[in-house]
Amino acid sequence: MTRKFKKINEYRLEYGGFKKQKFRFLYYFLAIAVFLLLVNNVFVARHFLDRQIDDVNPLIGCSAEENYFNKSDILMVVPYFNGRAISDYPAWCSKIKSLNKTLGMHGVYHNFNEFLEPRNESYVLEGMNVFKNCFGEYPRYFEAPQLALSSENKKVVESLNMSVMGYGFNIFHKVYHCQDKGKYSNKFIDLV
Repeated sequence: MTRKFKKINEYRLEYGGFKKQKFRFLYYFLAIAVFLLLVNNVFVARHFLDRQIDDVNPLIGCSAEENYFNKSDILMVVPYFNGRAISDYPAWCSKIKSLNKTLGMHGVYHNFNEFLEPRNESYVLEGMNVFKNCFGEYPRYFEAPQLALSSENKKVVESLNMSVMGYGFNIFHKVYHCQDKGKYSNKFIDLV
């Protein structure tokens, strides 16, 4: 055996051979390519799918003239805020309904971790009835404040014929907030 072949055999033994090196590189290349493709798909989906604005309520300071309000296809309405029902503001209810957007219920009182505590049907129905008094129909969609929803409360909400919107929705859709008080600013959400 020549000296050249001896070195090649030593290299193969020490580093696992040439084939393993090639496959390791190929594996890393494919993993990075798949990751970049997934990230790209999320950005594309967020650009084309429905946009949503949370915390819609006449007392929260989100007007129909706001740019993010107009960009949104889905309005998540808070039925009670500061002890006042949205149905106490019939002109506001009419204006929101006239926008012809998809409406959903965003909690009942929008308290911190409101739906991590055990809630029964009557609690949720209280918000649904205020929603109906305002818009003339029950909500079909529900999103818990801060997306904090226990599995028991999810069953209660679903038993009342509402679809639950949660983390998965927020990954693929842009979700703005009235008063720009979400985890990320509305300007940042618009960019990504």
